Amino acid sequence: MKTDIEIARETVLKPITQVAASIGIQEDDLQHYGKYIAKVPESLIDDEKIKQNKLILVTAITPTKAGIGKTTVSIGLALGLQSIGKNAVVALREPSLGPCFGMKGGAAGGGYAQVLPMDKINLHFTGDFHAITSAHNMIAALLDNYIYQHKDEGFAMKEVLWKRVLDVNDRNLRYVVTGLGAKTNGVTMESGFDITPASEIMAILCLAQDADDLRRRVENILLGTTIDGKPFTVKDMGVAGAICVLLQDALHPNLVQTTEQTPAFVHGGPFANIAHGCNSVLATRLALTYGDYVITEAGFGADLGAEKFYDIKCRKSGLQPALTVLVATTQGLKMHGGVPVDLIKQPNLEGLRDGLANLDRHIQNLQGFGQTVVVCFNRFATDTDEEIELCRQHCAELGVGFAINNAFLEGGKGAETLAQLVVDTIEQQPSKPLQFTYTDEATVEEKATAVCTKIYGAKNVVFSAAAKKMLQRIADLDAQYGMGIAKYPICIAKTQYSFSADQKAYGVPTGFSINVRDIVINTGAEMLVLVCGDIMRMPGLPKSPQAERIDIVDGEIEGLS
Repeated sequence: MKTDIEIARETVLKPITQVAASIGIQEDDLQHYGKYIAKVPESLIDDEKIKQNKLILVTAITPTKAGIGKTTVSIGLALGLQSIGKNAVVALREPSLGPCFGMKGGAAGGGYAQVLPMDKINLHFTGDFHAITSAHNMIAALLDNYIYQHKDEGFAMKEVLWKRVLDVNDRNLRYVVTGLGAKTNGVTMESGFDITPASEIMAILCLAQDADDLRRRVENILLGTTIDGKPFTVKDMGVAGAICVLLQDALHPNLVQTTEQTPAFVHGGPFANIAHGCNSVLATRLALTYGDYVITEAGFGADLGAEKFYDIKCRKSGLQPALTVLVATTQGLKMHGGVPVDLIKQPNLEGLRDGLANLDRHIQNLQGFGQTVVVCFNRFATDTDEEIELCRQHCAELGVGFAINNAFLEGGKGAETLAQLVVDTIEQQPSKPLQFTYTDEATVEEKATAVCTKIYGAKNVVFSAAAKKMLQRIADLDAQYGMGIAKYPICIAKTQYSFSADQKAYGVPTGFSINVRDIVINTGAEMLVLVCGDIMRMPGLPKSPQAERIDIVDGEIEGLS
């Protein structure tokens, strides 16, 4: 089997003008980034067409550290739909440099189901992440300067809530002190770095409806509270225009193509363990303007990405998925069935059978949102026919559609069965209107309890002293300044490897508590990030990072796989 990057190099790409023309986008509307990448203006979005077309979410069971293959399935499904004669467009999240050079390598699909050019997409692409990083850190620099320049006038911050970001896994930057040295170096303060996908600017870019909404959200970013307890925002500094200038091009979705020239919009942030983990609303709506069937994905397992897709993205945008595809693998199921991770590639029917409980819990959760669910079995070379048949029979007993995805090896042909199942299911049994996990009017504690008990299966939620302090601050800001923060949806940050906050609690753990360590107020993104357990919003690098295997050989990039 060839590597992903070898397959990518051998694929003959169409000029992006031809890809755009295939779905009715004119060349004059494109902002080119070379021959095979272009940005598309959000002004082309047509709400009437969106109502007519079908949105399909791809999510997964609780993943292994190698992942489950959602992106490969998402792309494969688009290829399969195209192969059976349907007009399909895929809308994906952009890869982060952190995992590309850290644990997982590239994130543009795999095998014969990739978005291309994969090296560009995995690396700097159109500069969206750099723009977000620059905009975020520009706010930090302007805030520090404001405090320094106005301190002699009696201005001071009681608490600064705005940190910094970098799209690199760097544990040494989690907690830092700035302004050390001479007085001219600024005011000494504690700070820290999150990874760029966890930036509130990323969430704002992904949730903004248009340029005006982007500006409104940037203005509303809460930077902290002044010495007399008043909220201090970007608007108070008068720099929202400058920040929007940095984000002007990044706001436009990126158009690329798959290994079979299917149009693909790749735009917005990953990481549903520490952020909301969905691609941009604008990219999804653009895809729905031009595709009869639009496939999108949400990060990690359905307890994280899918929940946030429904409860945050769909709640705020009005999007309604027609169907949800739940991706599973034998390796993931065996891990959840108690098989040691180093043995999950070996046949083990008993372990697989025990692991089906994890699949069942995700199906139950998705159906609780009103979603019709089909299970996609993402096939690997080590899978046996007996294991596949066990999964097929189990889904049949549940009354849930089941199909195998072979797009990794066969491209669109290998996903035709899945594609036909998706089309037939949408025609015969489309999803019901979304039923959210909680209401806007519920308290923050009630929202957290709803997600943790209904979705994760926790017995209760425990708020730390720091989290309780933030709850009181939210209550005070709402009472004194009418900010309405408590009505925001919540975005829970926790490990992706378990329903619980313990990354080693595989399967379907019960009787556990979720500890909310901290709460991050995002008044621009209009959501509350609840940081749970020991999750870090700035990941670290593994002992042997993928960077050790990335190189340029004879002018060609190697190791992005």
